[in-house]
Amino acid sequence: MRKTACGVAAVLPALLAGCGASGAGPGGDGPTGTLTVFAAASLTDAFPELGKRLEEDNPGLTVQFSFAGSSALATQISQGAPADVFASADQAQMAVVASAGRTDGEPQVFARNAPRIAVPEGNPAAVTGLADFAREELALAVCAPDVPCGAAAEAVFAAAGVPPRPDTLEEDVRAALTKVELGEVDAALVYASDVAAAGGAVEGIAFPEAEQVVNDYPVCVLDGARNAAAARAFVDLVLSAEGRRVLTDAGLRAP
Repeated sequence: MRKTACGVAAVLPALLAGCGASGAGPGGDGPTGTLTVFAAASLTDAFPELGKRLEEDNPGLTVQFSFAGSSALATQISQGAPADVFASADQAQMAVVASAGRTDGEPQVFARNAPRIAVPEGNPAAVTGLADFAREELALAVCAPDVPCGAAAEAVFAAAGVPPRPDTLEEDVRAALTKVELGEVDAALVYASDVAAAGGAVEGIAFPEAEQVVNDYPVCVLDGARNAAAARAFVDLVLSAEGRRVLTDAGLRAP
């Protein structure tokens, strides 16, 4: 399985050069060819496991992923990027794709995710909650407001009455997490699943306002999918009990 992490500038040339045709397997047993899934950066750990399982069940199928901020992916899809499936970190970016006529059927919510404060191991800056994001002496990261994690950050800061003073606005949630893992910031606002993905390299701090802005994650087959059979199979797997186990193991919530 080929896993690709790419931004706006990189994804279109790669996809235009590489996606295979769709088709049923020998005897019509299952999909073959290449399936291209555009997915929110916060799904970087869970979705490859689901792709691997789909490949194992369908010899001849290759699943490739493009992980990035949902807003960047929604823009690419709306402009005609050749993807088969889109999984967004919020409903707003799925609505962008739907407005462009690129959804095939009704998107379905498959997971939920709550914000968390991520700090380096040991929490050297003694961060305790959202109020610390107003401390000028700290190095702080949040996502840019046009991506779901950034929109969630704006909502929780407003709910808490905290005027944040971030030092960096990141293009997606994994970029914010990386700043914490590298010790470049004292804290970042990410998702619970990102803290889980860090595997102890960072510590997560929950806060009450997070429950007011839990994100719903929708998924859909895209209109014009070049491997519609594989796209439907992948979405079915994501929505299945097996898919839910993989997602919850990765720190996401069931819908």
